[in-house]
Amino acid sequence: MISSVNNSTLSALQAFGTKMSVTANNIANVNTDGFKKSRAVLEQGCNNGVRVDVRQIDASGPSVLELSEGQMTERELSNVDLAEEIPETIIAQRGYEANLKMIKTQDEILGILIDIKS
Repeated sequence: MISSVNNSTLSALQAFGTKMSVTANNIANVNTDGFKKSRAVLEQGCNNGVRVDVRQIDASGPSVLELSEGQMTERELSNVDLAEEIPETIIAQRGYEANLKMIKTQDEILGILIDIKS
């Protein structure tokens, strides 16, 4: 049982790390013209693990008109919205912290069991 709990906790740590990386990449490219944001969706995997599905969101970003050499040209901006990304970082951080706490608790329980057995 401890093995299965440990495996699911480790897969969750990896999943939340991936979620944070995807969100950080979105934030880093908020001002990159034409950039399409991605979303990391956490799903139940095999053996009670956590699986990450990274999906690119193809919605178009806002467009702006520019006057360049006497001609009006349309330029598409990034579709990243910081009002969505900041809460995603908080969710990923809290999920990561909760799973780290789970590993620490498992370690403490094992220590107590070894002390009792000795």
